[in-house]
Parts: sequence; C-alpha cells; structure tokens
Amino acid sequence: MTTKSAPQTQVRCGWCGDLEDYCHYHDNEWGFPVDDDRRLFEKLCLEGFQSGLSWLTILRKREAFRKAFANFEIDKVARFTERDVERLLGDAGIVRHRGKIEAAIHNARCAQELLKTEPSLAAYFWKFEPDPKSQPKTLTPEVLRTMAISPESTALSKDLKKRGWKFVGPTTMYALMQAMGLVNDHMDGCTTRSLVQRARKAFKVPR
Repeated sequence: MTTKSAPQTQVRCGWCGDLEDYCHYHDNEWGFPVDDDRRLFEKLCLEGFQSGLSWLTILRKREAFRKAFANFEIDKVARFTERDVERLLGDAGIVRHRGKIEAAIHNARCAQELLKTEPSLAAYFWKFEPDPKSQPKTLTPEVLRTMAISPESTALSKDLKKRGWKFVGPTTMYALMQAMGLVNDHMDGCTTRSLVQRARKAFKVPR
C-alpha cells in the first residue's frame, strides 16, 4: 500500500506523524465526544482487534471490518453463528484471529444484556468520564507517554469483566476513552485540542 503524507498545515500530536490516514483520524475523530452506540461498540471491538498490532493496521482495515461485522450493529453481530466465525476467519480484509472474532460476537451479546438495565451504551460509558480537575494541567509528549491507564479506565474494565465482556483490559479501555472523548489527550499546542474542548462544552452527556 502506498502511504501518503498529510500536508503540514497545523500542529498535531506526535503519535500521528505525517501519514494521511493517521492525520485525518487525528484531526476529525480522535478525542471528539461520541454518544452513538454503534460507533462506541465499533471502537470497542476494533480496540480489541488492535491488541498486539498497530492502530494504523486496524484503521486501514476499518471499512473491511465494517462490512464483515454488519457495520457493528449490536443486534446483528449478536446473532452471528459459528458459520459467521468461519466466514470471518476466511476474510483476508480483517484480522483473522479466532479469539478476537469470537470476543466481538460475545461482547455484542453482553451489550444486549447491559442495555436491559442501562438507557444506552453511551450513557453507561460516559458514567466513567474522569473529573476534568483530575487531569494533568499540562499535556506534553512526556506526560502522555505515562498515561496508558487511569483509575477510571481500570474501574470500567473491572465492571465490564464482571459483566462477562472480553478484551476489555484497562489499557484498552483507556484507549477507548481517549478516542471517544471521555478524556482530551491532545497535547498542548495541538491545533485539534481546542476544537475538542469546544466540542465537549457543546456536548450533552447521555443519561
């Protein structure tokens, strides 16, 4: 695959480098608050598939994942059978790992159970938003490198595991919280940081 460099017209977090795929994701998705259950479930599944791999690998396969997993519609994925598992294991467009595939299907069924007692998946996840006062006042690359987990991501992981979910460790849940806007980990000086802050102020937390 040919890699394209993004034009350097703004300051970005160092992790996205200058690759067009990463920069588009960084500028338009990462850190912006999300209240859509389908998107939350998709990201949770993809974070599980990323385990041991780079996010760029997953990002470049995302459309194939969406096609393979019924656009990550929870009820549709929950109905997948062993025949679907075999189909997915034969799909070269995605990560063909039986444990991760089965976990995504299993987690869809866990999501259905959770939704019997919670108003939405989003309302559940947003209950774990950290108090902004507890966040570092300055986000430098050095500070960010130390932030792989948090008390909130650990609590979220523990609660999900108690409910039977798989591939939901505290590091994976912190990555989810970063991506879905529960924390704003765009570094100081990053052009997108202020855009995310503005979006969060206008965002109505699902209840």
